[in-house]
Amino acid sequence: MLCSLAIFYFIAVISSSFTEPANTIMGYIEAVCISTEKGVVKEAVPEIVLRAGWGIEGDAHAGEWHRQVSMLAGESIDRMREKMHELDHGVFAENIVTRGIDLVSLVPGERLQAGESVLLEVTQIGKECHNDGCAIQRATGDCIMPREGVFCRVLQGGTLQAGMMVAVL
Repeated sequence: MLCSLAIFYFIAVISSSFTEPANTIMGYIEAVCISTEKGVVKEAVPEIVLRAGWGIEGDAHAGEWHRQVSMLAGESIDRMREKMHELDHGVFAENIVTRGIDLVSLVPGERLQAGESVLLEVTQIGKECHNDGCAIQRATGDCIMPREGVFCRVLQGGTLQAGMMVAVL
């Protein structure tokens, strides 16, 4: 009986800490990636540390500008994997891969909360590929980052890792 009450209490506490406002769209982080140089594939890492007004510590794209963090939906990567099965996280130079959120429907100015404390503001959707297009575009004739990549500025920092929630506010 005591064990059942402890489990019930635990579930009640956990449930109350995850209550979200009505109409919140939630998903989760599938991977986090960084690179120390621009123009190269990012590598998946166990966690990233984001600083307000700067971006991701140790990432080449961090700085005082509007594209501090790049995001891409895992569902978009899945569509590209139909053409190139060996695609790993980070190959599109994305910092955060999400699941369950239609990132391409976001507009600049919208905000996302990730993990417990990270607050991001969407600043741009899509970007031009470098030079004559990335290696993926040359191999398949298509690249999703120019259409589906989401770029953000960090409003409030914190630490993120795969499995954490992300929500459109």
